[in-house]
Amino acid sequence: MRGDDDVLVEERLRELAGHLRGPARLKADLLTEARDALRDAAEAYRDSGLPAVEAERRAVAEFGTAAELAPGYQAELAAAALRRLALRALAVALALMAGGDLTWRGSSWSDGPRPPEGFLLLSASLNGIWLTVAGLALAGLLVGFLAARYGSPRLSRVGRGVGFGLTGALALGVLAVSALFGWSIGLWDAALTWPPMIIGAVLVGVGWFALGRAARCWLLTTR
Repeated sequence: MRGDDDVLVEERLRELAGHLRGPARLKADLLTEARDALRDAAEAYRDSGLPAVEAERRAVAEFGTAAELAPGYQAELAAAALRRLALRALAVALALMAGGDLTWRGSSWSDGPRPPEGFLLLSASLNGIWLTVAGLALAGLLVGFLAARYGSPRLSRVGRGVGFGLTGALALGVLAVSALFGWSIGLWDAALTWPPMIIGAVLVGVGWFALGRAARCWLLTTR
């Protein structure tokens, strides 16, 4: 049975890749940097007179095992995934706060009977939800940047807390928007054919899809 120091460069990189989860492009970049570092180390050993295979084995052994290396790389991937989620969440929250009321302005039912109090309360709560999302997104951007720069375990734990809070707030926002949209259709049949409502629904759907992918990527980094 081969010892750990018999693992060559590509095998070690495959082992490391199997331990990592996160943004595919950054993961590929990190593995490329690791490959370059290993090859440089192996080349230095060859220049000192060692045979090629022994030089590669020595470089791999000094580099560390996949289990030893993975936590540092994984922390960087988690920080990047949190930044991406936070950036998308901030963009969606600002867009919905700025443009949410535009879907109703000038509608044929806007001068009709007053909607139920529950509908008005749900509608008013959306601004609070999006303000919470925006605040958590800003915190996520800051913590994600600091965690990637300094690699502190405490920052990583704070980032996890912010990320879970942001994901929960986004899930609440999805439920609230879906409920408000469904309630609107129930109250006003014309809402289904009102162009701003249609455009808004499409744009929100695209935003939710992008946020869903980013949230899934971040959650995978926390496993």
